[in-house]
Amino acid sequence: MKNVIKLLIFVLVVSMTTGAFSQNFGLKGGLNLSNILAKDDNTTYSDDFKMNPGFHIGATAEFPFSDMFSFETGLLLSTKGYKISEEETFMGKKIEMKIKTNLFYLDIPLTAKASFDLGDAKVFGLFGPYIGMGLTGQSKTVTTIDGKTEKEKEDVEWGSEKGKSDLKRLDFGLTIGAGVEIDLFQIGLGYNLGLANISPYNDGGMKINNRVIGLSVGYKFGGK
Repeated sequence: MKNVIKLLIFVLVVSMTTGAFSQNFGLKGGLNLSNILAKDDNTTYSDDFKMNPGFHIGATAEFPFSDMFSFETGLLLSTKGYKISEEETFMGKKIEMKIKTNLFYLDIPLTAKASFDLGDAKVFGLFGPYIGMGLTGQSKTVTTIDGKTEKEKEDVEWGSEKGKSDLKRLDFGLTIGAGVEIDLFQIGLGYNLGLANISPYNDGGMKINNRVIGLSVGYKFGGK
């Protein structure tokens, strides 16, 4: 938890420094619902993974080209990951296993933004690539056998070396979103489609891609 707080402070300080050079600087945060798409040459394992709630927080910087079009970027601390819940009976014993993997990323969106006036409000759409870098992560496993529960925590090992690494650190993909601006406040809904294969195991065509739905609330410090 201490490491997460340090990362959050770092992101906010760097984001505010960077945003000072843009015409419109803002802060935003909100809910993440993350999951992964895992598949190999023969099977897609999407049904085994469930949405993992988390958060994102950081700063945005907007560079207008006109009243309608602008370029928006930012620096966001964003959680990704997944949950697994399985239950079965083996030799008359009920076995339940729950796995929750939380991954902390530093994401940089690079999006084109189109805004449209609707009286006192604006609606906007966003589209473009994003780049993410894995910072830290942890997997928690809770196993219950006939009412007896055991808990285990394990840190995620980042890298590309098979047998030693759990996930590759670099993530990238496409982000799409839309929202409403009222005065200096903003509400938005977005989706990050991970295109990078973050699995270090390529045997059998193994691929793992991040998926994130985000609901955010923001505030702009410069202009409307």
